[in-house]
Amino acid sequence: MKMSTPVSQLLSSKGTEIFKITPDESVYNAVKLMDEKAVGSLLVLDEDEQLIGIFSERDCFRKVVLEGRRSMDVKVDEVMTKKVVYVSPDNTVDECMALMTEKRFRHLPVIDDKGSILGVISSGDLVKHVASEEEFLIQNLEKYIQGSL
Repeated sequence: MKMSTPVSQLLSSKGTEIFKITPDESVYNAVKLMDEKAVGSLLVLDEDEQLIGIFSERDCFRKVVLEGRRSMDVKVDEVMTKKVVYVSPDNTVDECMALMTEKRFRHLPVIDDKGSILGVISSGDLVKHVASEEEFLIQNLEKYIQGSL
C-alpha cells in the first residue's frame, strides 16, 4: 500500500514544535533537554537560527560514551551530525520512510523552500501514521464486506 500523504499533513496533526540547542552547549545539557522533552534528537541552530546540525542519541552514544568522554566536557558541536538530511513539506510519508531506511536515521527536519524549519518527523511518527491508515482501511473493508458501506 502506497502512502502518498504529504509530510505537511503529518505535521499538522502531530504538531510543529521543534527542540533546539546551540552548538556550544555541553552534550550533558543536550541529553538533559532530550530527556525532559522525551525526544531522541535536537536541532542545532547557530546564533542566526540557521540549522547547522542535528544531535541525536546515537551521536551521544557513539561519539561520547563509547569513547569514554565526559558529557559535561564535550560540546554539541564536536559530536553533532553536520550533514543534515531534510525533507520538504511536499515529500510523502513513503519517501520519508525510504530515506530513513536507506540512510539509517530516525529524525528528519522538515524545511520549506525559503529555508524555514517547519518541524521534525521521527520514524515513530511515520509508523504511527501508517498504522492509523491501515486501521482505517481495515475498518472500511469490514464495513464493505458487511454491506454497510
